[in-house]
Amino acid sequence: MPKVTIDDITIDVPAGTTILEAARMIGENVPPAMCYYSKLKGSGGKCRVCLVKVTKGSEKDPRPMPKLVASCRTAVMDGMEVKNVTSPEVIEARKGVVEFLLVNHPLDCPVCDQAGECHLQDLSYEHGAAKSRYEFKRRTFETRDIGDKIKLHMNRCILCYRCTQVADQLTDQRVHGVLGRGEVSEISTYIETAIDNEFSGNMIDVCPVGALTDKTFRFKSRVWFTKPVYAHRNCTKCTGKVTLWYQGEEVLRVTSRKDQWGESEAFICNECRYDKKATSDWKIEGPAHVDRHSVISQNHYELPFELPVTQKKLQ
Repeated sequence: MPKVTIDDITIDVPAGTTILEAARMIGENVPPAMCYYSKLKGSGGKCRVCLVKVTKGSEKDPRPMPKLVASCRTAVMDGMEVKNVTSPEVIEARKGVVEFLLVNHPLDCPVCDQAGECHLQDLSYEHGAAKSRYEFKRRTFETRDIGDKIKLHMNRCILCYRCTQVADQLTDQRVHGVLGRGEVSEISTYIETAIDNEFSGNMIDVCPVGALTDKTFRFKSRVWFTKPVYAHRNCTKCTGKVTLWYQGEEVLRVTSRKDQWGESEAFICNECRYDKKATSDWKIEGPAHVDRHSVISQNHYELPFELPVTQKKLQ
């Protein structure tokens, strides 16, 4: 098995493992990822926030790579040595990439439903500059309904292509994609509200920013005022394992369960996501584990869980 060293931590990994995947195996100083999604084939290589410095190519060829490389696309070679957070060059490059991502993306976190669970919000806090050097007019788009329950805010889109890959790999026919080239590129459909399939809601879950939002949850509450709870049901279309987001005894939204990297553990169907918002529809498992560094953990991180009154009556 190839041996790789990342920030002075050495690990053996299976052949074909990328640097990003190896860093996730270590679990420390993991490069950020806005476009890479381990469950979507072909993802990665677009946002460039996962850049790292390879100081030693391999045991056979110890020369360093001349440029910073995208860790999500670069496979590990035996004896490779990588610097991530220990390289000032990487930190400076990541700061520059974030600045590019924010050229058109407005920092409208106070009015965005994604606030509190937005990866770009975290990146801008960790690597962003206090002021933007961009002095030209930003591109703007009107909000659009691309599905009966999906709202598109193209102003916020960073063109990570995750939503198109979800449509390609989970549905029979994709009806949306990238229109235009260069600075006029945009995610869109030729016909409004054209997206209508059983797994379209997963586009919302994989979106790393607030470009795709759930119309049934819009402006209802901040995520840190809600309580995430694991639940499941017998579903013939998907695994039926979800996260219910409670405010009091009301289920405000249903999402797929997320792992520590913010990726869905399993994609869920629209019936579970939109049509089953009563506690009686689900078997409650307990409180969802929330990283203590997340704003969602505010006031209820790993607190003793008590079933809602309606669920107690069912038992």
